[in-house]
Amino acid sequence: MIVFCGYANIDLTVGVPRLPAPGARVQATAVRHGHGGMAANASAAAARTGADAWFAGVVGPDPRSTAFLAALDADGVRTDWTARTGTLTTAVVLLTPDGERAVISQDDELDARHITRTARAAREAGADWLYLDGYRFPGAAAALAEAAAGAPAGKPAPGVVVDLDGCDRAEALRTALTTADHAVIGRPLAVALLGGEPALAQAAADHDVHLVVTDGARGWTLLTPAGERHAGAAIDVDTVDATGAGDCFTGAYCAELDRGRSPLEAARFAAVAAGLSCTRPGARDGLPDRRAVDSWLEAHATPGSPEPDRPQ
Repeated sequence: MIVFCGYANIDLTVGVPRLPAPGARVQATAVRHGHGGMAANASAAAARTGADAWFAGVVGPDPRSTAFLAALDADGVRTDWTARTGTLTTAVVLLTPDGERAVISQDDELDARHITRTARAAREAGADWLYLDGYRFPGAAAALAEAAAGAPAGKPAPGVVVDLDGCDRAEALRTALTTADHAVIGRPLAVALLGGEPALAQAAADHDVHLVVTDGARGWTLLTPAGERHAGAAIDVDTVDATGAGDCFTGAYCAELDRGRSPLEAARFAAVAAGLSCTRPGARDGLPDRRAVDSWLEAHATPGSPEPDRPQ
C-alpha cells in the first residue's frame, strides 16, 4: 500500500511554437484541459502498474473536483483520505512541438496538519510507503515527527519517498533527504542546489537515502547510501509530450518498491514507464500499465545486467 500526499491540479496545456522569452508574445497552437498534479499523477502511474495506491491531497467541494477524483478512481486509486476543504488548483503548461515545456503552478491548501493526519492514517492502515512532494519541505519533516510521536506501539511507520522537484532551497532539499528513505530529483535542480555528482553521491551517503537523479532523454542515475552508482539510459521514443514523465517515473518506482523490488530494479522499470508516458499528450493519458512496461522490457531484454560502479 502506497499513500501519495501532495499536489492535485487541473493542467491548462497551451501549445506554443517555442517557449517565449521575457516580454515576447507567441501565438497558441492548441489549448486543452486535463487532470494533473505531481502526487495525483504519481498515484495514477502506481495504480496502473498494479500498486495499491491511495491519494491523500486537498481539492474542493465543486463538480470539477468530483470529476478529478472520479478519474483517479477509474485508474484504481483510492481517494478516501483526500480532503475536499480547499480548491482544485491550476497549472499552466507551455508545450512546444518537440515536447519541451515550462510549467507555472499554483499553490494548494495542503498544510502540515493534513500531512500529520495522513501519516498517522497510513501508519494505522499498515501502509508500506508514504510519498510526499518536494514543495512540502522543510515543514513536512516536523509534521512527520509529530505523527510519529503520537503513533501506537507495534505499528511501524511507512517508508518515505520524496519527489524533490519543487524544493527551491538547499535547506529544504537537505531536510527532505534527511526524512526520506528514497528520493527522486531532476538533475538540473540537483546540481543547482547540491552540486555535481560527487556532491550528490556524498548526500546519498550522508543522509542514508537512495537518491535517483533523472535527466530526461539522457537517462538516470541511482546513488545508494553504500556508495554504489548505477546508471541507465532513457528508452528511445518519439516524444509527444513530456508533461508528467517525472511523476510517472516516481509513481512506477514506488510501485516496484512496494512489490519488493530492489531500488535498481525499480529505477529500471520506472525509466521505461516514464519513457512510454511521453508518447501521448497530457500528464495522464500516456501513463502505461504494467503489461505495456513488461512488454517493452521483454522485447528489449539483453543477457545479463551491468554491475554497479563501486567507490574506488
